[in-house]
Amino acid sequence: METQKENSISLILAKDQLGKKVKVTIDRALGTKHPKHGFVYEANYGYIDGITAPDGEELDAYLLGVNEPVASGDGVCIAIAHRRDNDDDKLIVVPEGVEMTDEEIMSAIHFQEQWFDTEIVR
Repeated sequence: METQKENSISLILAKDQLGKKVKVTIDRALGTKHPKHGFVYEANYGYIDGITAPDGEELDAYLLGVNEPVASGDGVCIAIAHRRDNDDDKLIVVPEGVEMTDEEIMSAIHFQEQWFDTEIVR
């Protein structure tokens, strides 16, 4: 199904990070509650410094494959959680050497992406 968001600004920004080593600054650590919506973060979630997304804040990222709360983490961007209904895509970053299938990624980020029409882009 073709959508209007195929060439979204956040997708273009995110695609530029695929395969690159990045540092994720975590502002919502694993196990913390969302300040407004109350759900619990089942993964470390943060942003990439220096890349401004369409919402005016830094480009968001999930840091997967790290099973404890951390303040930041280095890894490789292996995929993008592309929101077809929202120009606010998220990088999928994992420690070097870690691989995940699309299904494993979707399962790990479902806690937040369940409210959006999200697909994994590589």
